[in-house]
Amino acid sequence: MTRPTDWDEHFVHQIPELLPNVATHHEHWRESYFFDLHDPSGVGDVIFFTFAHYPARAHMDSLQMGRIDGAPVIGFLDRADGDDPLTTALPGASVEIVRPWQEVRLVSDPAISNIGLDVTFTARTQPYGLRRGTMRAGHDVVWDQCHALQSGTYSGTYTANGVTRPVDGWIGQRDHSWGIRDHGRCPLWMWFQIQLGDGFLGVWHWELENGARVYTDGCWAPADGSDPVPLVDFHTDVAWTAADGTPGRYGEHGEEIAGLAGSSVFTLEGGRRIIVEAEGAFARPYEPFQRGGLNLMRVRTDDGRTGTAIYEVTGARHHRHFPETTVSGRLPS
Repeated sequence: MTRPTDWDEHFVHQIPELLPNVATHHEHWRESYFFDLHDPSGVGDVIFFTFAHYPARAHMDSLQMGRIDGAPVIGFLDRADGDDPLTTALPGASVEIVRPWQEVRLVSDPAISNIGLDVTFTARTQPYGLRRGTMRAGHDVVWDQCHALQSGTYSGTYTANGVTRPVDGWIGQRDHSWGIRDHGRCPLWMWFQIQLGDGFLGVWHWELENGARVYTDGCWAPADGSDPVPLVDFHTDVAWTAADGTPGRYGEHGEEIAGLAGSSVFTLEGGRRIIVEAEGAFARPYEPFQRGGLNLMRVRTDDGRTGTAIYEVTGARHHRHFPETTVSGRLPS
């Protein structure tokens, strides 16, 4: 017998099955939240908070990770989904949607997590839904997912190393995604989220090992609440840097890499082009779990605006960013 959940009482079904069944039963199908928060100066501490549900595994987890006092920190909490597979709470961490697309509360318990959080995300732009993207390796689905992006500000506190500190006017991005994502087999993806005073500029971009483009989508979302403007093209020359700021080579595990630097060109619907120069340092390397990671960047646009950004560059193998990594399993081609 399949037991209905409380959520099955609501008009939320998308397929003719009980929740939390999904369209494709797949080990890597998940629905997840991702939040980044950092000081608007673009230096100092930076925190990333995730919450995810894996229906095929009957499992939920949360990561609390980032850079605190110059050092990488990570915490992990999880639970079996059991009789409650849809409530975004587990022992020690929770996500509460206070007002949809307006206000979200994030909590992690410092008694059991390396980063404690009690912060509220308040939207400063409209959300933007990316179109569905799919990638295959032969008959295997590597990626089949949809995302929604939104910029906001944060208030509250975070706790690390036994010290509780204020979060007052911090800025960052939220990302809600659902679908199949087999990280270890995607040759390259980039997630650039740029925070400027008058809005955010975001892109999600995938490439094959040889640099051929698979997917690009994103937007410019104004902070005045007006409608986001779709992104129609994207090019970037960002590259790894070593500790002394010179160009670096990632190698197998990125031992010599300290961050990223370079320029990107964003072309919006209607023809507007925005050139962004950026430089920054690893905020959370993904090694040893994956290649690359999350970088906290300081940015300047060609019209003189300044701001901050999170640049995620990661993947399995790529002619420019990860030419020397060793990957098990078949990659898309």
